[in-house]
Amino acid sequence: MSWLEIVAVAISFLGIWLTAKRWMLCWPINLLACALYFQLFLDVRLYADMILQALFGVAILYGWILWASGKDDAGAVAVTPLAPALAAAGLLAGAVGAVAIGWFTSRYTNAALPWMDAALSSFSLVAQYWTARRHTANWLLWIVVDVVYVGMFVFKGFMLTAGLYAMMIILAMIGYRRWTKAR
Repeated sequence: MSWLEIVAVAISFLGIWLTAKRWMLCWPINLLACALYFQLFLDVRLYADMILQALFGVAILYGWILWASGKDDAGAVAVTPLAPALAAAGLLAGAVGAVAIGWFTSRYTNAALPWMDAALSSFSLVAQYWTARRHTANWLLWIVVDVVYVGMFVFKGFMLTAGLYAMMIILAMIGYRRWTKAR
């Protein structure tokens, strides 16, 4: 456990909590969390997760813009349903991305867990895109992804980060409930 991990965990928890509450402040907080985890994952050779953090940074800017223009009459961030065809397309994109990233990182890098890291990274991008688009289903995908992340981080010895992801499962459940009520 390093100071970098401790700070990254605290900032990440705050960002996810703010996202569950649909507060705009979640976006700059989550951007900072991405930068911190980018460095942490670089240090431990989880390259797909490191690149994921950079892509999350782009997705965060995208989500920030969408949320700013996607408010209801009361000024709250509006949630939108996810059509089944779009859900299937997103999951297919996640699977294709997992295979592509896994193949590349297993072949051309010294990644510690190339296939698991790739799958988690790819499906995390799908979940982040759904979050930016304000789809309630994002929370369900985050729950699945975060359960597997807990195992990976325990295996890599990042107990504090594993604890964060366990708490993020709870926050995702809360987010799903809150966003479902907001529809």
